[in-house]
Amino acid sequence: MLTVLHGNRAVGIALCVLVLGTMARAQVPNQAAAPTAEELVKRQARILQDWPNLARYREENSKLAPPAAGENRVVFMGDSITDNWGRRYGKFFPGKPYINRGISGQTTPQMLVRFRPDVIALKPKAVVILAGTNDIAGNTGPTTLEAIEDNLMSMAELAKVHGIRVVLASVMPVCDYIRPQTDRRPPEKIIALNEWIKSYAAKNKLVYLDYYSAMLDDKQMLRRELTFDGLHPNDAGYELIAPLAEKAIAQALHSR
Repeated sequence: MLTVLHGNRAVGIALCVLVLGTMARAQVPNQAAAPTAEELVKRQARILQDWPNLARYREENSKLAPPAAGENRVVFMGDSITDNWGRRYGKFFPGKPYINRGISGQTTPQMLVRFRPDVIALKPKAVVILAGTNDIAGNTGPTTLEAIEDNLMSMAELAKVHGIRVVLASVMPVCDYIRPQTDRRPPEKIIALNEWIKSYAAKNKLVYLDYYSAMLDDKQMLRRELTFDGLHPNDAGYELIAPLAEKAIAQALHSR
């Protein structure tokens, strides 16, 4: 076992370990073809250099004009479920001044770091925060429900300080009908986090957006027809949740 590593050699070995680990996890039945080794090295190098991925929307943010008078700008902050919305599946609110700032794979600490440039700096009237499933899955390492809750609280508090109305969305259910999902995202943890989100929203006069209940089947799992992999919504899934989001946004904008 190596005990001392120096300079580029350390980075190179770390990248190899990360690449091998990622390639091993990629060998799951029914998944898309694994990225090439070169793609994985580039991906892991980017993560090491820009862990919260502040660069993802930097150029778009710089070109975005301030909200027009009377514009009800809304930012959607989240992970791949938000990132995919209107880009891979579903329609992302055509004609609405809504801005998608989801990044695939992200956890709440990463979102908290980029909350200022990707939400506050855009001066929205409201923000919809959908986060937590990747924390539960351990995407950026082991964590606790309390740590996830702390990060959600911090984002909500930052928004409120800047006069931004807050919509806190529930974590969506998962299912194993298509691919194994519940081993990394145990339903009991999702339920516990959602109970906290709902309670926190009520105590702090925020809007709770309940995607979870609307997406369950009679086995208390994500309805098969709403997803392409047991985790992410498909077109039908986004069609179902879009009006729920619209209703929550309207409630937030008209709240005092």
